[in-house]
Amino acid sequence: MKAFTVDRYGKQRALRLAELPTPEPRDDEVLVQVHAAGVNLVDVKIRNGEFKLLLPYRTPFVLGHDVAGEVVKVGRNVRQFKPGDEVYSRPDDLRIGTFAEFIAIKEASLALKPKNLTMEEAASIPLVGLTVWQALVERAKLKRGQKVFIQAGSGGVGTFAIQLAKHLGATVATTTGTSNVDWVKSLGADVVVDYKKDDFENVLSGYDVVLNSQDAKTLEKSLSVLQPGGKLISISGPPDPAFAEEMKAPWFVKQVMRALSFTTRRKAKQLNVGYSFLFMKASGSQLQQITPLVESGAIRPVIDKVFPFESTNEAMACVDSGRAKGKVVIKVR
Repeated sequence: MKAFTVDRYGKQRALRLAELPTPEPRDDEVLVQVHAAGVNLVDVKIRNGEFKLLLPYRTPFVLGHDVAGEVVKVGRNVRQFKPGDEVYSRPDDLRIGTFAEFIAIKEASLALKPKNLTMEEAASIPLVGLTVWQALVERAKLKRGQKVFIQAGSGGVGTFAIQLAKHLGATVATTTGTSNVDWVKSLGADVVVDYKKDDFENVLSGYDVVLNSQDAKTLEKSLSVLQPGGKLISISGPPDPAFAEEMKAPWFVKQVMRALSFTTRRKAKQLNVGYSFLFMKASGSQLQQITPLVESGAIRPVIDKVFPFESTNEAMACVDSGRAKGKVVIKVR
C-alpha cells in the first residue's frame, strides 16, 4: 500500500510517499480501506517533534489521526463490524497512520459513519469531535444556561465546539477575524469578539467554562474571564500533574509537567478557578453518541479544502499556516 511517512522529525519537513505492507488486523482490530483522512494541527506538531516526550514514535511511521473508509477485514474477536461497513475513527495513540491506503484500528475506537455524510465530511469529524466532547461534556459537564468561551471559532475545533455548546443550551462566546464574524454567528456563536479590533479579556466576564486552544499568553488572559468556580480546559498545554498521573508518566516526566504548569495552576488558584489539560483519547462509543447529532443536523461538518492523496504535504502546509476555515481533508480513494 501507499502511505506518507515521517522519516525524521523536523519543522516543515516533507512526509515521504512510501510503499509499505498492508497491515494485518490483530484479533481486536478492523482493517479499514481509507477513503478520506482529516489533517489536524497535532499531525504538524508530531512531525515537528513537539510531542516526543508524550508520544515516543519511532521513525519511520505513518502519520494521520482521522479516517473515514470501508471495512475490508476483521479480527477474529470483532463482533460489531463486518466487511463492507462504512466507518469513521480517530485511531489510538501509537496506532495512528491514516495517511495511507489501509489502516488497522481497534474495534473499540471505531463507529459507523453518519449516513448523511460523504467520506470526506466524515473524515473531518473524529479528532475534533472527540476533543470537544471530552472537554465540554465529560470534563466541563456543560449545562443549559451556562456561558462558555471557545477560542478561535473559525478553526476545526472551534467550529465543532460552537455547534455542540449551542446544542447543549449554553451561551457561546468566541474570537475570530473580521471576515469571519458573521460566519461564526451562523454556526451559533452568541458573542463574537473580533480579535483584530478588541481584546477579549476586556469584553468577556463571568464565564463558566473556557476551552483554550491558543498560546500561553491567551491562556493567562482567559483565566480572568471566568467567574469564581469556573473551569478552564486547555487542549494546547501546559500539561498538568493530573494528566501525568493519568498517563502513568515516569517520575522525571511528572516533574517536567509539574514545572511547566506551575505558573498557570498558581494563577488559577489565586482566581479561584479550575485549570486542567486535556489530551483527547480515541473512543468509538463517544463517536456513536456524536453520530446522531450529525445525522439530525444539530452539528454539521465544516471543511475548508479537500486535497488529493498525492498532495498530502500541501494539506499539511495548509493546516500549519493556521488560516484554515474549518477542517482540511485528504481524499485517498
